[in-house]
Amino acid sequence: MAELTTADIQSNYLAQVRSKRIMNTILLIVFVALMASGFATANDRNAGGFWNGLPMLLDFPGDVISEAVERAHLLPGYFVKYLPSLIETVNIAGASTLLGGIVGLVMSLLVTRGLAPSPWLVGPLRRVLDVLRAVPEIVIALVLIFILGGGPVPAMIAIALHTVGALGKLFSEVNENASLKPIEGLESVGAGWVQRMWLGVIPQVAPNYLSYALLRFEINIRASAILGFVGAGGIGYDLRNTMSWGQGKFDEAAAIFLLLFLTIVVVDQTSSNLRNRLTHGSAKGEIHA
Repeated sequence: MAELTTADIQSNYLAQVRSKRIMNTILLIVFVALMASGFATANDRNAGGFWNGLPMLLDFPGDVISEAVERAHLLPGYFVKYLPSLIETVNIAGASTLLGGIVGLVMSLLVTRGLAPSPWLVGPLRRVLDVLRAVPEIVIALVLIFILGGGPVPAMIAIALHTVGALGKLFSEVNENASLKPIEGLESVGAGWVQRMWLGVIPQVAPNYLSYALLRFEINIRASAILGFVGAGGIGYDLRNTMSWGQGKFDEAAAIFLLLFLTIVVVDQTSSNLRNRLTHGSAKGEIHA
């Protein structure tokens, strides 16, 4: 077999580069064509209103801001007025995160290979978690509102079910990194499955559990506010009412936007600091130990 010369290697390399560029160009053309056709179809089904409405895109934000500036002296009173609705939204997020986190923790232990008490249940339970993650909260909430009526309970159940699917998946990945030595030691002295999980696994991964749960709490606050638009209570319901009322209520809508924005910022910063302490703090503790 003849050895390849430098010229042959360079020629083969350039040929592969040209082939890759041609393939990337074809994929880009296909992508642009699909985007254009999809947009055209959506615009047609929307009665061709996108291009006509594009010049008015900033009209609504402009009306809200201008009315809020004119009535800026009323904003503190609106903050007090809508504070109970904000507390309800945070309560929905907190309750759903707590409930979903507890159920997700149990589910994660049942679907982690090497830890599950019944290996044959791992596959079916993983599919259950996939379904809970795949179905959006708003779809579950709409079904529950039809059955139970409007209010915070359907929102809490809907967010909790989605939280079970999300945290169950994340917690199971954390469980796979846990050391098996404490579990084997507990098993050697006759500990049951629950005792092995409670004493051997959870202490190792608790900081990661709490970190993911705090992150999910932030997400659930946003989800709770969005679900208010479909009648699930909380500050989102008030925001929908003020926006649908139109001129004369835009200052209240701006106050709700600001209140929700400030709350999310505070929760985000607080939970980020806690997560850093939990993860980096535990790592430093292990190093010093």
